[in-house]
Amino acid sequence: MIASLPMYDLPRLRRATDAWWRGLARHMQAAGIDDVPDALERESAWTAPDLLFSQTCGYPLTHDLAAIVEPVCTPAYAAPGCEGARYSSAICVAEDAPADGIADLRGSVVAYNSRDSHSGYNVLRYMVAELTEDGRFFAGKHESGGHVASLAAVAAGRADVCAIDAVTHALCARWEPERLAGTRVLRYSPSAPGLPYVAGRSVTPATRERLRGAVHAALTDAGLAETRAALLLAGAEDLPRSAYATITAMERAAIGAGYPELY
Repeated sequence: MIASLPMYDLPRLRRATDAWWRGLARHMQAAGIDDVPDALERESAWTAPDLLFSQTCGYPLTHDLAAIVEPVCTPAYAAPGCEGARYSSAICVAEDAPADGIADLRGSVVAYNSRDSHSGYNVLRYMVAELTEDGRFFAGKHESGGHVASLAAVAAGRADVCAIDAVTHALCARWEPERLAGTRVLRYSPSAPGLPYVAGRSVTPATRERLRGAVHAALTDAGLAETRAALLLAGAEDLPRSAYATITAMERAAIGAGYPELY
């Protein structure tokens, strides 16, 4: 079996991510789960047939991964733009940008990480859908490949705005503040359920229950308190898959307003 935790694995946080996995793995083993891997895969591995445990964005959960992974629970983070297991996106612009609100971004260039990202694409499309004219709002777009790369594009003037997962933004602020240099948060987006921990399709419902219990045990393990603080982990909620309908509702609203693509 394999495991991965790719979503918030910033370079300066890899030791903390690995420590968190070791703690999770210990509690999984204590719960009677067999074949718990000693170390994480650094790739996403969501479609691997032997995936035990990972974390993914809510948009793939409701789309491409809908029949491939099952939610275990949703971690909560102590970060601006987060409340319980819900999170928002930080809408970021250049530090000296004159914009005061979303409407002021009309005619600008948007950077986004990928089209299958809720926090970087779907929620921003939803936010500007009612402001479009003839199906357009932005003058140009730039697919960056990642949240950090989107921030870099705004800071360098290659783009004017991007939407960044609030947890990623807070982790950068704490551990890699240079990533935020030259940018500021214009506002936070409407919230949605956060990035869930998931199990692979070969994992039985009984084992998923044990995984869930292991996560909650690790979240109250005093020996992991420093690691959780480094990762901004504050708890977890057992959200059902249906909670993620918020994400598809935002998508439908944007498409219904005649704005199927972020442009």
